[in-house]
Amino acid sequence: MTKKIYVASPFGFSEAGRDFMYRKLIPEIKRAGFEVIDPWKLTNQEYIDEILALPLDAGKPTCLKNMNRIIGSNNEKGIDRCHGIFAVLDGIDVDSGVASEIGVGYGRNKPILGYRSDFRLASENIGGKVNLQVEYWIMHRGGEIISSVSDIVPATRRVFGKP
Repeated sequence: MTKKIYVASPFGFSEAGRDFMYRKLIPEIKRAGFEVIDPWKLTNQEYIDEILALPLDAGKPTCLKNMNRIIGSNNEKGIDRCHGIFAVLDGIDVDSGVASEIGVGYGRNKPILGYRSDFRLASENIGGKVNLQVEYWIMHRGGEIISSVSDIVPATRRVFGKP
């Protein structure tokens, strides 16, 4: 049975991010021999679009609250089903959703591979690549942080083992 890798990423929020994620990152993880669990596809997009299209006076806040709970639960189930987490760490600070997915993965003994191609400083000091706690969770489970798409295949095999 092929190992599943959960891809924690803020890239689904933008057209440019989705393009990069689906043309570059995910194909490389698959090329390494792993199956991908994509949290951006765990909840039916038609359901999300329907809720987002509601007018504010149509109970939209309550519908959004329910939708948020469903998305969170689906993502938790995805993390539970995966062997490990591939976490995108780009940005001036690690995305809060990605940071929480790293924390859940760490708490469930999942290996974590970080990807940070962003060259800006993003840690408390020059001793780290990202927030010191996020980096600790990744490294403490035997993970690493890579900075290039060309590193994905060998790093996924190092961190997650044989597919």
